[in-house]
Amino acid sequence: MDWDKLRIFHSVADAGSLTQAGDQLHLSQSAVSRQISALEESLNTTLFHRHARGLILTEQGELLFDATRSIMTRLERATARIRDSKDEYFGKLRITTTIGFGSLWLAPRLPHFFSKYPDINIDLILEERLLDLPMREADVAIRMKEPSQAALIRKRLMKMHMCLYASREYIKLNGKPDSVDDLQNHRLVCQNPESAQVEAGARLVTKLISSNITSILSVNNYYGVLQGVLHNMGIGVLPNYLVQDFPGLVPVLPETRSREVPVYLAYPEELRNSMRISAFRDFVQNEIISYRQTMRNRLEQGAEFT
Repeated sequence: MDWDKLRIFHSVADAGSLTQAGDQLHLSQSAVSRQISALEESLNTTLFHRHARGLILTEQGELLFDATRSIMTRLERATARIRDSKDEYFGKLRITTTIGFGSLWLAPRLPHFFSKYPDINIDLILEERLLDLPMREADVAIRMKEPSQAALIRKRLMKMHMCLYASREYIKLNGKPDSVDDLQNHRLVCQNPESAQVEAGARLVTKLISSNITSILSVNNYYGVLQGVLHNMGIGVLPNYLVQDFPGLVPVLPETRSREVPVYLAYPEELRNSMRISAFRDFVQNEIISYRQTMRNRLEQGAEFT
């Protein structure tokens, strides 16, 4: 079977479009179409249903796509091992983590990483879904719970809590509650308990809402909650790792918090010797050391934070 035709088929099946696959492969749409037709003729079967909105795999197409996906995964693994066997820091590193942690803690620190490793390109994948690391959906993950998948190297990085915060301006205008019951006089800014998020945060929000809070602004990620708090809309439920980067946040009812949430870094066993992985792992650990030192300094200076 012609490998070039299989490679083109895989791109078309993955993209669901002749045009998008052609753009990725730097081929014209007609050239891609001819290759797919030739492959179908050689196999004496139809691989795609053609629709005005795109292409849909037939049952036979699904079988072939499963095979090419497995081949591509194995090729990616081999390529990564070959590259990582050299004493160089370069190549693409796919990092997955949650929207909140990735956008609010990790992304602002990446300039430090790029200044030290300019030849490593990062693909930062922010979503709540847990990507399959052994299947190479990503190279490394930062997760808010210990990974359960086998064949993963994991390291506990830090712990966090979901806590209540408000802006200084909001407290100045509306006062500071002294108890959970006082929250009835304030707007709660939080994630909807039904949205994808840290389980501990969802439980805390559910508990707070049950305290007869009538004014609520719910957002489906922590970035939106933070913006609501910074713009004086109410008291927000946010992760306490934000304190360092947003000193304008004022803790509210510090004894009211979620249970401890562990933060883990994980990557496949086969990438144990990856130079890219070791560079990122060391970078994150150093940033956390710096973060903890800043927090200790603030405690010693009597700063108010959680």
